[in-house]
Amino acid sequence: MEQVIKIINSVLWSNVFILLCLSAGLFFTIKTRFVQIRYVREMIKLLFTEGSSEKGVSPFQAFSIAIAGRVGVGNIVGVATAIAYGGPGAIFWMWMIAFLGSASAFVESTLAQIYKEEKNGHYCGGPAFYIEKGLNNKKLALFFAGLTIISCTLFLPSIQGNSIAISIKDAFAVPPWITGLAICVLLSLTVFGGTKKIGRIAQIVVPFMATVYIIMAVIIIAINAKEIPSIFALIFRSAFNLEATFSGIFGAAIAWGVKRGIYSNEAGQGTAPHAAAASETSHPVKQGLVQAFSVYIDTLFVCTATALMILFTHQYNVVDEAGHYIIQNIPGVEPGSAYTVKAIGVHFPLFASQFIAIALTFFAFTTLMAYVFIAESNFNYLTSKPKLILRWTMRLTLLVTVFYASINKSSLAWGIGDIGVGLMAWINFIVILLLHKPAIIALHDYMAQLKQGINPIFDPQKLNIKNASTIWQRLLKERRS
Repeated sequence: MEQVIKIINSVLWSNVFILLCLSAGLFFTIKTRFVQIRYVREMIKLLFTEGSSEKGVSPFQAFSIAIAGRVGVGNIVGVATAIAYGGPGAIFWMWMIAFLGSASAFVESTLAQIYKEEKNGHYCGGPAFYIEKGLNNKKLALFFAGLTIISCTLFLPSIQGNSIAISIKDAFAVPPWITGLAICVLLSLTVFGGTKKIGRIAQIVVPFMATVYIIMAVIIIAINAKEIPSIFALIFRSAFNLEATFSGIFGAAIAWGVKRGIYSNEAGQGTAPHAAAASETSHPVKQGLVQAFSVYIDTLFVCTATALMILFTHQYNVVDEAGHYIIQNIPGVEPGSAYTVKAIGVHFPLFASQFIAIALTFFAFTTLMAYVFIAESNFNYLTSKPKLILRWTMRLTLLVTVFYASINKSSLAWGIGDIGVGLMAWINFIVILLLHKPAIIALHDYMAQLKQGINPIFDPQKLNIKNASTIWQRLLKERRS
């Protein structure tokens, strides 16, 4: 089974796909005229300017749901594996895919808002919705919706469940099967409350878990402040094949940096648009900017903090494609959360493993909640009438996946998870490249209204955007009246 998974991933995560991700991000950056730089202040402002309604969550709640999906195991385990197989240079390419990917995140999330719908009393949307309406391709939309449900219930949750079980076992000696059972029980109690309940939970948990983890990282970075120039120099030299030690894995640095960067921030993958579409807002671009900012939070802040902790303390190994050690600072330690545990343990030896176990549990658990939300959104797309048997089957399948992954090897769990990410990202990147024009038109409209000193309101008919959601016309009439 592991061999089959490796073959599938070698196809999905080929150099062609790496080039697609980087090229798409660069293309959107140019088309939006560097939206990720010009409007950072506007991004932050929008997080707190609009509230929720009975039909949609607030921009901050949508941001929190997306962060719940983005900030997770990838920030702790993903960064460590990127360094292990790509060297320090992989971190630069994680930054690059975050910078370019922020523009991709803007486009996909703006499209999700333009083509969102109201079903069962709530706003919902995502790639399936904008594939059908924007590309007029119902068959591809149905395929993507089904694929997303499968990925979010059978593939993606495996990494989260496995990572929690391993970290809890290492820190507290709790058998994985007990941890897996506990996760399933807690998850079942929290995810059946619907969209708004997930939003409320994420709104509280996500900022807390991110803040505590970053504070810990900042303390370690401050202690090692004198080494910052040398570590950044090492990262840049390694990224551009100027460091002799890592010259043999130059290609791996790019591949692993992009691969783990995409897994971590999910820009262009097609998951975050589901949360973006659920937001109550007066203009699609508002949520596009909020989601673009979430990529920065994930990679440029959280992932960088993890990388610096590991590199400052030299608690890492680097291997080539053949499995031979290039750097062996910690013999016998497998790539993963152990790197971060040991890095924190250099300065806080009494509770390093316990802290990482708790932090990783928070990260992974909220990510699982985000997966449930995404699966529910696509289920709503497939059926206009609630079918309780199918809905409960979908939820129970996710719980079984989490438990199964918690009692299996981490390599198997990561391989399965990478399949889910790759399948969704391949389709979504191609789709948003074909369908980017409405997002660009909306951006120009938004900025024009801002210059006039008014709160931007979206009118798709005025902009000649076809098949946009009828929700916008209704909201326009309500605001004018």
